[in-house]
Amino acid sequence: MSANIAEMEKRREAARMGGGQRRIDAQHAKGKLTARERLDVLLDEGSFEEVDAYVEHNCVDFGMHDGAKIPGDGVVTGSGTINGRLVFVFSQDFTVFGGAVSERHAMKICKIMDMALKVGAPVIGLNDSGGARIQEGVASLGGYAEIFQRNVLASGVVPQLSLIMGPCAGGAVYSPAMTDFIFMVKDSSYMFVTGPDVVKTVTNEVVTQEELGGAVTHSSKTSVSDLALENDIEALLATRDFFDFLPASNRDEVPERPCADPWDRSEASLDTIIPPSANQPYDMHEVIRKTL
Repeated sequence: MSANIAEMEKRREAARMGGGQRRIDAQHAKGKLTARERLDVLLDEGSFEEVDAYVEHNCVDFGMHDGAKIPGDGVVTGSGTINGRLVFVFSQDFTVFGGAVSERHAMKICKIMDMALKVGAPVIGLNDSGGARIQEGVASLGGYAEIFQRNVLASGVVPQLSLIMGPCAGGAVYSPAMTDFIFMVKDSSYMFVTGPDVVKTVTNEVVTQEELGGAVTHSSKTSVSDLALENDIEALLATRDFFDFLPASNRDEVPERPCADPWDRSEASLDTIIPPSANQPYDMHEVIRKTL
């Protein structure tokens, strides 16, 4: 029995380490947290229950069967609570094959989304992926199709939140684009169908990653992203705050929050704040402040 326990502890530690200490250090050097560290910040302390921690890929081509299997296969999945409310989460691990999605990786995400739909709870995805795992070819793309189907089935049923926390491209941004809310991190997260090098080859246009799909671009110009945050910690804490405003599913009411503002308060300035001519501008922020 002791030998079995020792083997289990060995596998558990391998799953915790992801792609290894060298890649974890590289992640930290970029000012980014690891997949598990992000979940520690996002979820209530001690609430995370991991699912499929020891899943490995099933690819045998391109040397992937020989010493290239890492427990978890590049994504940490499970459930937990945020301020006491149930949530299902997945956190892609960039230290494992650059967070690339394999068939098994996709199956883990789909399983979590199916569980969320079954019990009626929100899904939060922490995205940090380079896209499809090219060694698996069509199998990886098929995995993406399964994730997309879950996004469609969950739409309007349970809230879906996406945090873009790395350079996500291709399939890695198709799924977040179908979710309800997207938060991004400035200077470290990007969303684009393809990168600047391909754009230059096809259109001969020189563009930076930030200009093409950075957090500021998507939150101020394209409106793909709802918020651009300064760093991983700020993004995760903002998600915890935002989560309190969401219903668990379409079967539940919106959470009620205490308010000291009288329901019958009168704000006379609202009668004149909007100018008579549609060509004249006005400060929408002032309108919002006076109605809060």
